[in-house]
Amino acid sequence: MTKVRKAIIPAAGLGTRFLPATKAMAKEMLPIVDKPTIQFIVEEAINSGIEDILIITGKSKRPIEDHFDSNIELEQNLREKEKFELLELVEETIGLNLFFVRQSYPKGLGDAVLHAKAFVGNEPFVVMLGDDIMDDEVPLTKQLMDRYEKTHASNIAVMRVPHEDTSKYGIIDPEAQIDDGLFNVKQFVEKPDPKDAPSDLAIIGRYLLTPEIFEILENQEPGAGNEVQLTDAIDNLNKIQRVFAHEFKGQRYDVGDKFGFMKTSIQYGLKHTQVKDELRQYIKDLAKDLEAEDNEKAIEEIEEVLKEKVEEEKNKKS
Repeated sequence: MTKVRKAIIPAAGLGTRFLPATKAMAKEMLPIVDKPTIQFIVEEAINSGIEDILIITGKSKRPIEDHFDSNIELEQNLREKEKFELLELVEETIGLNLFFVRQSYPKGLGDAVLHAKAFVGNEPFVVMLGDDIMDDEVPLTKQLMDRYEKTHASNIAVMRVPHEDTSKYGIIDPEAQIDDGLFNVKQFVEKPDPKDAPSDLAIIGRYLLTPEIFEILENQEPGAGNEVQLTDAIDNLNKIQRVFAHEFKGQRYDVGDKFGFMKTSIQYGLKHTQVKDELRQYIKDLAKDLEAEDNEKAIEEIEEVLKEKVEEEKNKKS
């Protein structure tokens, strides 16, 4: 059995949900406190035992390459000033087996993955989306790799979501649960209407795929949004070889929209050694202020209702 050694991180999206910040800045470089979002993804790959990582980039994504490259002037400055802790943080992001290729046109996630065909060769590989930061004792990518060792087949990470949110995700139609948290899949459905959703198990941003997916992607017709959809290709792959779904039960942070990004920043900040205590106290103080504002607003509303009733009584008497 071929070992899973390679990971693909698509990072060519325009980041329109974060405009104007992403007009001239890669969305993947937006920091969660002091760490770019893409670094969380790379760290998960490394901690899972991945050896080689290909990042699919696009226009205005050069800062991603620079972040994972050496900065000689900065490193020298930190050494001279004996700021060794900061130097260690800077050096964490260099010396990795990282490779880059550009997706010239935004033709969808499936097309981005197809750009990795030469890099992957005839090996199983992992696709890791940058909008999802996963937190668990065992990294989610490692969980998928462990499943592959037993199934020798593609494994897709899924997670239970509120039924009304199924239209936001690719959803699996599970055939049977063959092991704890491992499902045979009848079909994969891209963003179904909640009334048509076959389950509440949503595809999240981690996929372990066999190389046969590339031939399917090469012949895949554009789907939703006139883009080559990876979910459609996986559904076709499932017709010629088994594709399993692995249920993730850890914590998922969605940094693909503004509110999710803000929540993630707060959660990470509450664990960050440099800011956690001050942030916790700030949140407590802010909660008191917000509660006081809500109480004041409620009192004003009650007073307004009473005032209207008094006016009504006056009008009746006159």
